[in-house]
Amino acid sequence: MSTAGGPRRVFLHIGLPKTGTTYLQQVVWGNRERLREAGVLVPGFGHREHLWAALDLQERPRLARRHPDAPGAWQRLVDQASAHSGDVLLTHEFFCGASWAQAARALASFPGAEVHLVVTARDAASVVSAGWQESVKNGSTVDLDSVMAGTAAGGPEFSMRTWDLAGVLERWTPDLPGERVHVLVMPGPGEPRDLHWRHFAEVLGVDPDAVDAPTEAANPALGIVQIETLRLVNRHLPSYSAHDRGVWIRGYLAEDLLARQPRERGGLPEHHLARFAELDRAAVEIVTDRGFHVLGDLSSLGVERGPGGAGRLPGTVTAEELLESASRLVADIVADVRASTGDVPPRTRGSH
Repeated sequence: MSTAGGPRRVFLHIGLPKTGTTYLQQVVWGNRERLREAGVLVPGFGHREHLWAALDLQERPRLARRHPDAPGAWQRLVDQASAHSGDVLLTHEFFCGASWAQAARALASFPGAEVHLVVTARDAASVVSAGWQESVKNGSTVDLDSVMAGTAAGGPEFSMRTWDLAGVLERWTPDLPGERVHVLVMPGPGEPRDLHWRHFAEVLGVDPDAVDAPTEAANPALGIVQIETLRLVNRHLPSYSAHDRGVWIRGYLAEDLLARQPRERGGLPEHHLARFAELDRAAVEIVTDRGFHVLGDLSSLGVERGPGGAGRLPGTVTAEELLESASRLVADIVADVRASTGDVPPRTRGSH
């Protein structure tokens, strides 16, 4: 039971990254008022404040460089939750990067409330492959082998720390009863598009049909040629702020221009597959042994169903393919510049 004036239940949706989190967050933020009417408060001004809170909880240095209001975001959400007497939802995939101590502090921030952990999951090969691609879409030049070796300098959110389901569960759940840990396995091919949201809504205790859920997946995957092209482009870009990386590298170059190109699915080298199988086995073991609440097919964690596994390996991309992709990219950028300047070539602007 919650203390007087405090929340009844607190749902912490902590990721993992690349497990349908953007889709679920689109539903949540697009239906925030409807969720409030259904008894679930989503505190904060928006998605970005939950991102800040995840980093603030982890005591990330230089957080103020993201925004002057970013420091203190975790406590602001806690304070808003504490002033509410119903249920509360906090959601961001970067929460899963917290250490044992930081996770314990998060859970202890809601004394008297019934705290539930919501963890979205998929097979390790798909998570790592998609996570590596996401790091490149956010400006990284790192290759997949460096990620697997743990030598990549892409930050905790783009590393095995957040992509290892068993490791995340071990850090976050030692003091939680099994029935309060909800593992939502991503739906596979052939399953309803909105099944992930329906599972999420079941945990929250809300009617899944009371909100508008998009039917299209968020964060379009790039082909392996386009990812290798973007890695090369990133080497020549200046150091951008997090906001500019999101707008120009991820938003404009990756998910707009490069996503238009013909795409061929990427794959994973054979020498990494045993590692993925071990990660999946460890995750299934802790979920089963601790009696966590599972929605979806837990056995699919051992079966690669996403962008990993079979597909073109990064090392097989040829110079000719990179040149073709880069040429298309330059042509599209020139067309956009031409359109944005009113059909006047940039070098002649202001000359009259």
